[in-house]
Amino acid sequence: MNVLVIGGAGYIGSHIVLELIQNNYKVLVFDDLSSGNEENIDSQASFYNGSLLSQNDLEKIFSNKIDVVIHLAAFKAAGESMVNPSKYLNNNVIGTSNLLIACQKFNIKNFIFSSTAAVYGNPQYLPIDEKHPKIPTNYYGESKLQIERNLDWFSRIYNFKYASLRYFNATGYDNQMRIRGLENNPQNLIPSIMEFLVGKRNKFGIYGDDYNTKDGTAIRDYIHVTDLARAHVLSIKYLQNKKKNLILNLGTEKGYSVYDVVKTTEKIINKKINFHKEPRRKGDIDILIADYKKAYEILNWKPVHSEINEIIQTTWNIYKLYL
Repeated sequence: MNVLVIGGAGYIGSHIVLELIQNNYKVLVFDDLSSGNEENIDSQASFYNGSLLSQNDLEKIFSNKIDVVIHLAAFKAAGESMVNPSKYLNNNVIGTSNLLIACQKFNIKNFIFSSTAAVYGNPQYLPIDEKHPKIPTNYYGESKLQIERNLDWFSRIYNFKYASLRYFNATGYDNQMRIRGLENNPQNLIPSIMEFLVGKRNKFGIYGDDYNTKDGTAIRDYIHVTDLARAHVLSIKYLQNKKKNLILNLGTEKGYSVYDVVKTTEKIINKKINFHKEPRRKGDIDILIADYKKAYEILNWKPVHSEINEIIQTTWNIYKLYL
């Protein structure tokens, strides 16, 4: 089976490519390398450098036989989306619209979308399940929600099946260190700490300590990227066998505060982390924790690599190579 991974040179995408190849899929990677890293692409995958904003590039990649498309090529910094929404409209919404048009033109029947917990907005209850109201508090979340709506319409009109996988906070690295390229300009907490520790940034800031949480810092559900990758393989099998759409949360049902993450990292590296405090970012919420029961019931999926110590240790194993 041939799987096209849009954004397969990126941090999450390269782990998914690795998981697919381990499960004997033939993989094509399509990436413009704006945030991806070519060194992360498995040597067994075929790589095409191209943009979702180019019709010619899409025509070229879809000239190959493709059975499933996995789409991960979106900008994902919630704070930046509130400062520069046009960037997110152009890449996330328009880029994905171009991709869906190409999928329809070339009769692609199975599509897996990298969505996000940001579609939910402020939690009305915790943990958040898939039925939770979707009221995004930042434009990044809104852009992903618009894509989900387009997928639903395409599915109704073109007999097109999709899985929308709503990630919570993806982090960690392959525990066998087979992927070593770093994220480009990461905005998430753990890689930001790591960049500071290896000297890739001069300072490390905590954005807000006045949240309504146990220690005043935001609490998030951290999911190891290898667990995410495994869910994509299971989703392919589900779409192929059941021929039904799928909307799932991918998280752990556990939450860690920013200070929890900092303290755990300090223990692992045996070093104090000096940080400064920054104001809260617009659109950030207090607590975000997943309910993943549906993923377990439908795919028999559960996180197995997502304890916070393993997440931080596998990340540090890669970043310390850059000291």
